[in-house]
Amino acid sequence: MTAQPDPMLDLIVNAMLQRKVIAPVLLDVRELTSVADYFIICSGNSSRQVAAIAQTVKKALKEHKFKPLSIVGLKEGQWVLMDFGDVVIHIFYDPVRNFYDLEGLWTDAARVVTPDLEKFEAAMQGQENAHE
Repeated sequence: MTAQPDPMLDLIVNAMLQRKVIAPVLLDVRELTSVADYFIICSGNSSRQVAAIAQTVKKALKEHKFKPLSIVGLKEGQWVLMDFGDVVIHIFYDPVRNFYDLEGLWTDAARVVTPDLEKFEAAMQGQENAHE
């Protein structure tokens, strides 16, 4: 785990959490690739939810003057890839995420936890403990 290095990450997390994202993961890939500094991986329960997450992220970042270099997969809603230069966002339909297992491909990447992601993870842990 590393400290939050980029304020853009928390903007993205906040937008995702508005759409009840599943298991967001932030990876610091600066030491592993020149493609981007951070990968964000998350998923939704349906193709409509995946598209809604992507649209909410795009709108939130646009309000802060961040423009995507590219967005692909929005119509299909199975795997939306949003390239913001230093940050690449992967939003999957949950079964597709499990199939491709990007987290498994990037196991050497350090995980990043933003303040809002930390709150989200604590809330999820609390829910799991309540069900036991």
